[in-house]
Amino acid sequence: MAYPREITKVIPGHTVFLLCDVQTRFRTAIHSFPELVATASKMLKLAKILEVPVIFTEQNPKALGPTVPELPAEPLGDLHLGTIEKTLFSMATPEVISILKERHMHSIVLFGIESHVCVLQSTLDLLELGFDVHVLADGVSSCNKEEIPIALARMARAGAQITTSESLLFQLQKDSSAPNFKAFSTAIKEENAATQKSVSTLLPYRSNL
Repeated sequence: MAYPREITKVIPGHTVFLLCDVQTRFRTAIHSFPELVATASKMLKLAKILEVPVIFTEQNPKALGPTVPELPAEPLGDLHLGTIEKTLFSMATPEVISILKERHMHSIVLFGIESHVCVLQSTLDLLELGFDVHVLADGVSSCNKEEIPIALARMARAGAQITTSESLLFQLQKDSSAPNFKAFSTAIKEENAATQKSVSTLLPYRSNL
């Protein structure tokens, strides 16, 4: 007998983007760092159009530097819910969890670094706390590219949804008749070349998912 599987979808109005530790000291260490930044930049750009709030974290910024300047929080305005400094590898700090619960956020979209450390631990902790977690396969990376598919497979087995940035964004948009669709479509087209490069550079290492 076939049993229906639970369907986990992002929920507009209850979704938050979590940008994990994309900091200056990682620039020369992370595999395909420019492509990862390009995906993160696209997500911040579309967050404004889709009105999705964003939380940044920074791992020990005194040692590892701030978030890279290509990813400014200021253009987000009130959608920027905070940049949280942390020493935990996981993003599931008391400050972050407090924000998520106060805002009644249920769907977590996670991207950043490193796949097998902070992203993995954040995903496992957030799943354990009852959140739905969606990890962008074209928005995460590590120092050693071989770590990436193993980490993504681990997250998938734990219950995370492994997806891509463009697929996730269209799920949030939902309807081509919505008033914001023209702005959404224009932004997607503007990001097309960067999306293609990120997908072609990052996804070949995830074929075992």
